[in-house]
Amino acid sequence: MLILDGSYGEGGGQILRTSLTLSMITGEPFRIERIRAKRRKPGLLRQHLTAVRAAARIANARVKGDEPGSTALTFEPGVITAGDYDIAIGTAGSTTLVFQTVLPALLRADAPSRLKLSGGTHNPSAPTFDYLARAYLPLLHRMGASVEVKLHRPGFYPAGGGTWSATVQPSPLLEPLMLHEAGPVNARRITADVANLPFEIAEREAAIVTRMLSWPQSAAHARDVGADGHGNVLAIEIVQANITEIFTGFGSRDLSAEAVADATAREARAYIAASVPVGPHLADQLLLPLALAGTGSFVTVAPTMHTRTNIEVIEKFLPLSFSVDEIGSGRWRIALAE
Repeated sequence: MLILDGSYGEGGGQILRTSLTLSMITGEPFRIERIRAKRRKPGLLRQHLTAVRAAARIANARVKGDEPGSTALTFEPGVITAGDYDIAIGTAGSTTLVFQTVLPALLRADAPSRLKLSGGTHNPSAPTFDYLARAYLPLLHRMGASVEVKLHRPGFYPAGGGTWSATVQPSPLLEPLMLHEAGPVNARRITADVANLPFEIAEREAAIVTRMLSWPQSAAHARDVGADGHGNVLAIEIVQANITEIFTGFGSRDLSAEAVADATAREARAYIAASVPVGPHLADQLLLPLALAGTGSFVTVAPTMHTRTNIEVIEKFLPLSFSVDEIGSGRWRIALAE
């Protein structure tokens, strides 16, 4: 049994989620201690408990320590089982992170699976549903995975209430991904959404980003969306020949529309200036698909602590090694040797 330190590196929930994914796939049991030790509220929150229990159902696992606030957990997987799964967080916690935890295992199942997920769909510090659908999953499709998703209702923090569904076809063998250049830009989009808030917030955000990025006004869209509670999300989407990247900002009571737009536009400009295909958040999310394919590489910006921590966890479960090398002018290459 692997013994893992949940306080290692960035010390967040990704250590647990990656461990659950790889335990299901490899059959290797693990015990993790000091879960989320570096977070303001250590231990398991509802979102993490949902991921643990969903993984346990799908992999017929024996689990100890799956309680709110628990800082230690033992997970002993069984056989991965396809099926229809209803996954409800019960709060505004991120449903996309839960889905990314169980998706690789369901790709290894012997039959299609259908999932209904409810909770948060657009959360700070997590990929939004739009990011999942338009940035992450298209790359998995290129690697041979067959996954369809549909948003039924968005869910923002703190009300939650979002719902969406997914169908996962068996795709046990992923093809390697080589992603070294982004390619020409095919489209640019700015989407500012508000739910139960003044529409002019979205209009201001869209106008500011348009001006900061010097994009045409036709690229900007302000929308009023139906959701439980209040919400505001701003997305800057860059559609390139080889990859789509999305940069996301969230409104809150202590942030003006101008501050949200400025921060999000600056993140997009930094990505454009770096001349790399893979942004910092997507780099972290591509590590597991590369590992399951057995080889591959991509070019990105300087790896975050989140990315480096995820590499360490993957290497504990699988007999492989990533190389992380700066190749000049702020460009880095992350590769998995054959």
